[in-house]
Amino acid sequence: MFDAIQIFLEVHAAGSLSGVAKKRNVAVSSVSRKIDALEAELGIKLFHRSSRRLLLTDSGEQFLPRAKTIAAELDDARQAMSALNADPRGLLTVTAPAAFGRRHVAPAVASFLNRYPLMEVDLHVSDQIVDLSTQRVDVAIRIGVLPDSDLVASTLAPLYRLTCASPAYLARHGRPATPQDLLQHNCLTVATPPLPAGWWTYPGVNKEITLPVHGSLRSDDTETLLLAALANIGIVHLASWMVCDYIESGQLISLFPGTSSIPTKIRPGIHAVRMPGRSHAAKAQLFITHLRSAFGEPVYWDRVLRV
Repeated sequence: MFDAIQIFLEVHAAGSLSGVAKKRNVAVSSVSRKIDALEAELGIKLFHRSSRRLLLTDSGEQFLPRAKTIAAELDDARQAMSALNADPRGLLTVTAPAAFGRRHVAPAVASFLNRYPLMEVDLHVSDQIVDLSTQRVDVAIRIGVLPDSDLVASTLAPLYRLTCASPAYLARHGRPATPQDLLQHNCLTVATPPLPAGWWTYPGVNKEITLPVHGSLRSDDTETLLLAALANIGIVHLASWMVCDYIESGQLISLFPGTSSIPTKIRPGIHAVRMPGRSHAAKAQLFITHLRSAFGEPVYWDRVLRV
C-alpha cells in the first residue's frame, strides 16, 4: 500500500499516468493498477480520468495531505533505521535567532561537531523567520508561542523573562518593590507593537495583561535594550538566556525573582522545529537530542532564577 500511496503522489504531481510510468520505467497499465488497488483499498475514487488529464476528486483532495504525511513519516523511519547502522555523517542545516544563536546554539554546534566528526553543519544565525515548507532546513530554533502548523516541534526549554536594572540605575532612582511600581520608572521596551507574548506581564498583576510601561528608549532590537540597561538608562524585561551572565556578574540585578521567573499562562518556550519530508529526520533528531544535553535540565541559563 505504501508504494501505491507514493505512486498516487507522483501521479498527482505529474498530472498523468504516462509521466510516472516513464519515470519508473514501467508500463502505464502497471501504474494504473496501483491507483485502482489504492482506490479499492480506501473505498473512494481518487481521480477523475480523461484522455487528456487527471484531476483529483473531492475525496482525492481530502486524501492528499494524509498521503503526504504518510510518505514523509515513512521516509523519516527509513532514515532513522539507516542511521542506526552507521556513524552520523553528512550535512545538517540549522537556523536560529541571532542573539540566541550566537550565545547558546553556536557553542552547542561546536560540541556537536566534536562529538560527531563526520557531520557538517550550516548554521544560519538571523532573526528572519525561514519558511521550512520552501527551504531545505533540517532544524529551526523558534522562540515564543508556536502557531499551529505542520511542523514537528520539540520543546527545549520554557521561556522566562526577568525584569532587570543596573545597580547604578537603582541607586539613582530607587528599586521598584512591585511590578506596578514599574509604571513610575524608565522602562526600555520594544518599538513595534504588538509586544511578544509575556512581555511586561506578571502572574496576578493587571489581570496578567501587559503593563503599560513607558520609557525613553524603544527598539526592535533586544540587544540594544540590553546595552542600554547596562549603561544605566533604565529597566528591561528580557529573556533569562540573554541576561543570565550579567546577573551573575552583578552588572544587572533581577528585581522580582520570585514573581517574574514564572511563565505566563500563554506558556512561551524555546523550540526546535522541523518539516516532515523536508528534513533529514534522523540527523535532525540527533542534533535536537544533543541540544537538550548541552543546555541541561533545567537549562543552564535559568540558574539565575534563584538570584
